Amino acid sequence: MLLYNVTVSVDQRIETDWLRWMKSEHIPEVMATGMFTMHRICRLVQPEPQPEEGITYAIQYYCDSQEQLNRYFREFAPALQQAHTMKYGQHTAAFRTVLEVV
Repeated sequence: MLLYNVTVSVDQRIETDWLRWMKSEHIPEVMATGMFTMHRICRLVQPEPQPEEGITYAIQYYCDSQEQLNRYFREFAPALQQAHTMKYGQHTAAFRTVLEVV
């Protein structure tokens, strides 16, 4: 099993709106691709974030195979990432990692 982790630093002035949008629109769209079996949203609590740094979240998506993940990257990720950038790009910074669940 693989874990696709998206870490996002969010400007605290838009945090509530961003989190609502992620839960109600973006994550359901990602899950609707059928490439992931489950997801989880985590908020960084330690080290304690500084107000000027924003609030950091990790959105974790689990998939069964590298093939599924590659298909997601190829067929779905560009449009979904673009939607996020268009809506919140100047108020967020994201990086992505892939981990193997052992």
